[in-house]
Amino acid sequence: MAANEAQVTETELNRLFDVLAFGAHPDDIEVVMGGMIVKLVRKGLSVLFVDLCEGEPARHAARGERHAQAMKATEILGVERTTLTLQDRLISDTVEARLQVARLLREHRPSMVFTTLGAGVHPDHKAVTDTVSHGVFYARLPKWHEVAAGEQLQGTEPHEIDRLFYGHCRMEPAWDRFDFAVDVSDVYELKMAAIRVYESVFSGDRASLVDKYNAEDRYVGSLVGVQYAEAFRARSPLLVDGPEIFRKARFG
Repeated sequence: MAANEAQVTETELNRLFDVLAFGAHPDDIEVVMGGMIVKLVRKGLSVLFVDLCEGEPARHAARGERHAQAMKATEILGVERTTLTLQDRLISDTVEARLQVARLLREHRPSMVFTTLGAGVHPDHKAVTDTVSHGVFYARLPKWHEVAAGEQLQGTEPHEIDRLFYGHCRMEPAWDRFDFAVDVSDVYELKMAAIRVYESVFSGDRASLVDKYNAEDRYVGSLVGVQYAEAFRARSPLLVDGPEIFRKARFG
């Protein structure tokens, strides 16, 4: 990894973010929740994308091109981005990986965390689900200086997030249920623009994947009465001040 592609820059270390979104590879977050992210940014929330790896080797590009495309997608969506040091295809839910996630959460102190929910078709997608879930738990625990390997969290303070949400990883089996959906119809073109920059991924025999992703967003939208929507599950039961916050749904 080049010097200008370090895991976290000194400037980032001192910055707080409202939202951290974790993906196994560059393009995962855009595909799964790009529309919802745009809506959060438009509401004034600061968002940091965290790719667990660089996504190398890319299927349809020379080394480094996928990173350049990821940064372009970042600009389109209005977020910032950083990359951890894990290896594409070999991502595992290890203590070291959990601590890398926990350190970012302690440094940036978000209220919300998002990641993808993988069932294991691609091992990396299952690993990111578990790594982030466990990293969220690690981030809230005190006295890491008394634990072996706890030096990775040296200089940080415990942080407990408000909510952890999972989006549907598109390579995985379809969900039979979801906890809520976000209407992304009005920002959908921005989401698709961010996805289309990934020519290193969605080219050749994989170009049709973009159409399949679009079809899923239309299908979820049809379930909730809008053109496009992204589905999410919550780590914990959802709590609201009152049921009147819910939008009208077809058939009640």
